[in-house]
Amino acid sequence: MTSPLTSALCFIRRSPSFSLALILTMALGIGANSAVFSAINTLLLRPLPFPAADQLVTLRHYNYKNETPLGLLAPTRLEDWNRLNSTFQSISGYYTQDSSESSGPLPEKLTQAFVAPRFLQVWGVAPALGRDFSSAEQHWGGPDAILISDRLWHRRFNADPNVIGKTLRLEGHSFPIIGVMPASFLFPVTDVDIWMPSAPDAPFAQNRESTWFHTIGRLKPNVPLSAALADLANIQAQLGKQYPQSDADLRVAATPLKEVVTASVRGSLWLLFGSVTLLLLIACSNIAALLLARMVSRQHEIAIRFALGASRRTIIAQLLTEVFALALCGAALGLVLANFAMRGFHLLSAALPGIERVTLDWRIVLYSLVCAFAATLLCGLVPALRGTRSGFSQQLAQGNRSVSVRSPLQWALVAVQVALAVNLLIGAGLLLRSFQQLGRVSPGFDSSHVLTFRISGNWGETADMKALTQRIDRTLEALRTVPGVEAVATAAALPGLPDHYDTEFKIPDAAQDPTRKILADDRFVSPGYFDTMRIAHLQGESCKPGATVLTVLVNRSFANTYFAGASPISHHLAVASANNFVRDAEVRGIVADAREQGLNT
Repeated sequence: MTSPLTSALCFIRRSPSFSLALILTMALGIGANSAVFSAINTLLLRPLPFPAADQLVTLRHYNYKNETPLGLLAPTRLEDWNRLNSTFQSISGYYTQDSSESSGPLPEKLTQAFVAPRFLQVWGVAPALGRDFSSAEQHWGGPDAILISDRLWHRRFNADPNVIGKTLRLEGHSFPIIGVMPASFLFPVTDVDIWMPSAPDAPFAQNRESTWFHTIGRLKPNVPLSAALADLANIQAQLGKQYPQSDADLRVAATPLKEVVTASVRGSLWLLFGSVTLLLLIACSNIAALLLARMVSRQHEIAIRFALGASRRTIIAQLLTEVFALALCGAALGLVLANFAMRGFHLLSAALPGIERVTLDWRIVLYSLVCAFAATLLCGLVPALRGTRSGFSQQLAQGNRSVSVRSPLQWALVAVQVALAVNLLIGAGLLLRSFQQLGRVSPGFDSSHVLTFRISGNWGETADMKALTQRIDRTLEALRTVPGVEAVATAAALPGLPDHYDTEFKIPDAAQDPTRKILADDRFVSPGYFDTMRIAHLQGESCKPGATVLTVLVNRSFANTYFAGASPISHHLAVASANNFVRDAEVRGIVADAREQGLNT
């Protein structure tokens, strides 16, 4: 008697059309499942690509009176937390900006990260070439030094191993290169080109109300997050007593870094995985129904095997081996489809954090084999059990070579396919309908014929706001001279793009309920912004060029919420907490509402 595998290959060769249909069906289900699982495995299930990544947490503070997340930390407060805590190995931070590098033939925009002391220690990484920042380089007035990314090393220096000691010219100053970061280090921001120290003892870093650091901490081994949070809360309470004006109302929040990194994609990926799992179940039920139907034409063959002395177990093993061979072929083809799908992920989801790590590795191959094995049991077990019932041998003895069996199970499998397919189609239809409904939502502004681009700068320019404003005004004037340009304006953030950062305001010259907080988004815009975006002006004045007094326009919702029954015009708004950029201003007008946080909110 031939081996089960040889017999399975003979079966595939004898029934090429039937086998091809099953292989393609299996490939579609397993391929889609494997592709989505590759993203889930990399982004959600596997740890971040750092040593002991579960010890990494993001830290922030917020004002407990209004629960407004301040998020970014002042350098002095970060150093206090690092010095006084007993639950973290170290705490560090970073902020990024765009800078102009001018050592080449033409200036080049590079993304620059300023990092607090202990930055690489927190991440648990070391330069692939060269060294980390020295203690002297991390103090104000110390030697200049920069680390560069592996990408910049290859692009600008052709991966020259003698790059250490060469310089880059940033904002008119030359900085020597002391190291090259590993290619795998793509945090804190994936497109950072340069890292340089931000000295905590710099004169401008001593203001506790000047916050700019995204903060990351590494827990000590076996220390739970709750204990670390309690430790920092106690420290912040002490700082509140020591610095009541800046720290008294602040509380601490801590979140595992993995949750922060995956927060924007977790729900979507699990929803997609559920959809492709339904697709695999549909494929399996379809194949099972086909195999049941196929068993009718194989009744005579199975009866002969029984007559020749084969046991039921042997025949079941033979039938399952045939299905497994088909499933393996389908899994192999599915892996090819999954590889193309992952390339699509990289192209369409380039902004997803960690998407570059989604690859076809041994885990995905193993997962595909598990899918093939599961599909074999789901598809082949019931047909094999039903096809080897003892009644078939009696049919051969009676000379019945063609028996048609209309099994209720076949109808049940068809019903399962239809039910699963309907659920999948309903879900897809609802998503499509939601997308269509979003397309019909009026954003409150007209985006047609509007071209946007980003003018980048650095935080150093904010030290002279007058000069910064003049630079922006010169750019706008130049754009107005371009043929075909009707209107030009600038804004700190584009309308319709989420930027959940509320500011608490006060109304000094009006009675205000002390228990009711005035919270609102604030956007810096230039004169002409509302005309350019075609946001209707409802009352009062609009932004005027050359104004000597800082003015504010509020939208209709703000006016109705906080000035119900009265006009907000001529009243003043003051920021509740200290802010170097948002100053007291007079309300001069009211504009129509726009969906600043996106069409779905």
